Amino acid sequence: MKIDRQKETRKKSITVGSLYEATNERFKLRTLNGERGFENLIKDKNLHRPGLALAGYVELFTFDRVQIIGNTEIKYLDSLKPDQRRVAFMSLLEFKMPCIILTNNNMLDQELLNTAAAKGIPMFGTPFETTKIAYFLADFLDDQFALQIVLHGSFVDVYGVGVLLAGRSGIGKSEIALDLVERGHRLVADDVVMATRKGEGIVMGSGTDLVKHFMEIRGLGLIDVRSVFGIRAIRFQKRVEVVVEFEDWNPTHDYTRTGLDEETVHILDVELPLVKLPIFPGKNVTVIAEVIALNYLLKHYGYDPAGEFSKRLQGVIGEKKEGQRVIDYFEHDFE
Repeated sequence: MKIDRQKETRKKSITVGSLYEATNERFKLRTLNGERGFENLIKDKNLHRPGLALAGYVELFTFDRVQIIGNTEIKYLDSLKPDQRRVAFMSLLEFKMPCIILTNNNMLDQELLNTAAAKGIPMFGTPFETTKIAYFLADFLDDQFALQIVLHGSFVDVYGVGVLLAGRSGIGKSEIALDLVERGHRLVADDVVMATRKGEGIVMGSGTDLVKHFMEIRGLGLIDVRSVFGIRAIRFQKRVEVVVEFEDWNPTHDYTRTGLDEETVHILDVELPLVKLPIFPGKNVTVIAEVIALNYLLKHYGYDPAGEFSKRLQGVIGEKKEGQRVIDYFEHDFE
C-alpha cells in the first residue's frame, strides 16, 4: 500500500525559552536568575544529573543536555565549605549547558545564581521531586524530537480505536468520517493528519493548528465539526491503530473473503494492520468501518473471528462422516 505522505521530519533543536514557555505552568517551573540564556539550544532529548561533575569528574559529563540538580547534589554542595562549594559549582559553569533545573524547591546561593546568569546559563526551580520532573521533561522532550510525517486522510476515533481512513483524493474519506461523527464517533483530523512516533511501536495522530476540526465536504464546503456536533464529537490526538484504505471497486481483483491473510502497512517504521476496502454505490462503508474497529478490539483482547472460524471448519471436516447430514435434527419451532 502507498499512503500519500510528505517527507519525514524531526526537530534538531528547541530553545530553552520555548521549553520554559511550554512547560512553566505544567511543571511549575520558575526562573531563578532571569531570562538570560533563553536562546540556548537543546539538541538532546535526554536529561543529565551532574553529580560526578560536581565532584570533579568531568570525563563523561554530557553537558549539552538539560541538567537536573536534586537533593543528592544539593546535600553534597551543602557539605562543602563556601569556597569549595563555589569551586565545585564553577566547574559546571565552564561547560556550555542549555539550562539547569533545581528540584524539590531546592535553592543555591544568590552568588552562584548570578554567576550562572553571567555565563548565559538559565536556572529554574520546581517543587516537583527529581524523578517526577525527570519523567515529565523526558516525555516532553521525546515528543519535541519525535519523528513526524504528514499523511493525507481522515482520522477518527471509532469505539476507542484510532482508525485512519486513506485512499485517493475524492473517494469519499471526509464524507465517511462525517457519517461516523454523526453516529457518535469522534473526529481527530481530516485531510491533513500529523503522525508522530512515540516510543517503540506507537504512532500518534493529530490535526494541525490551522485546520484543527474543520472538514471540506465537496458540494457543501467547509464545516466546523466542533460547532456543528459539539465538543464530544472531537478529540485532539489519538493513537493510530488501524489503517483502512478505500479502493475503487475492480471486478477483476481478488479481494479477501475470510480475513485469514492479514495485511500490514508501515508508518514511521511502525507496523499497523491494514484493511483494503473496495467502494461501490450502495455499500454501507460507515457500518463496515465500525465493524473493523470492533473486530480490532476482539483481536486486541485475544479473540480472532477468522482464526476461530478456520478452527471450527477444520474440526468439522475432520469429524464429518460420509453421508452424514449437515444438520442432524431440526427442533420444532413454536415461535
